[in-house]
Amino acid sequence: MAEISKLRTMTGAGMMDCKNALNETGGDIEKAIEIIRKKGQAVAAKRSDREASEGCVLAAFAGEFAAIVALKCETDFVAKNADFIALTQQILDVAMAQKPADMDALKALTIDGSTVEQLITDKIGVTGEKMELGMYEFVKGADTISYIHPGNKLATLAAFNLANVDLQVKKDVAMQIAAMSPISIDRSAVPANVIAQELEIAKDKARQEGKPEAMLDKIAEGRLNKFYQEAALLEQAFIKDAKMSIAQYLKEQNNDLTVTEFKRVTLNQE
Repeated sequence: MAEISKLRTMTGAGMMDCKNALNETGGDIEKAIEIIRKKGQAVAAKRSDREASEGCVLAAFAGEFAAIVALKCETDFVAKNADFIALTQQILDVAMAQKPADMDALKALTIDGSTVEQLITDKIGVTGEKMELGMYEFVKGADTISYIHPGNKLATLAAFNLANVDLQVKKDVAMQIAAMSPISIDRSAVPANVIAQELEIAKDKARQEGKPEAMLDKIAEGRLNKFYQEAALLEQAFIKDAKMSIAQYLKEQNNDLTVTEFKRVTLNQE
């Protein structure tokens, strides 16, 4: 029982899995760990075609860097499990410490001698569910902030052009991004294909309303301006005071203050 408990602590595997692995290896802990890991790989391969639509989204910030990690699984039951959340937190912690450039670099980082990718595979062997590192996002700036919405399904990041921004101001911006889901910082950053699509939609709607063909371009431009106010972060109405935009709110704090980058990750269906 002592060896089984030790193996469970080291791998997180179930009692019977640990017992069977120790029996198979004649009590050799290292070989038993390998068997459990191989089982995880086998389960991962078997469930590779399954959809991992649930999971845990966590975020953190420290000075000039902020990051989001989303670890995905099949069921909400596993997503809410303390060990699963702890693994997500471990992955986020190593991302914050090492600041990897992309998802592949994050998967290759090590935690207690195992790569992030291996730890996820090991956890698959424990739960029997498909798991994957679904998303990794980060921002850099003179100052940063992160926000995790209750339930660990939605998180946001924002970077600013100035240092030492008031914490409440940063939180307000992060929560604005969570609530209003902007697609760009300002209208100049909205992709050209999105603008073209919005103009065409506006023209079609005007036609259906019986507006004269000669007026369609002007009407579409007017409706595009409204779209910008909904889609561009700095032009959005501030959720705490709809009388001002986010740009105006930031200028109240400092005339030069603005957002330079943001990220929003959600597992919710919207």
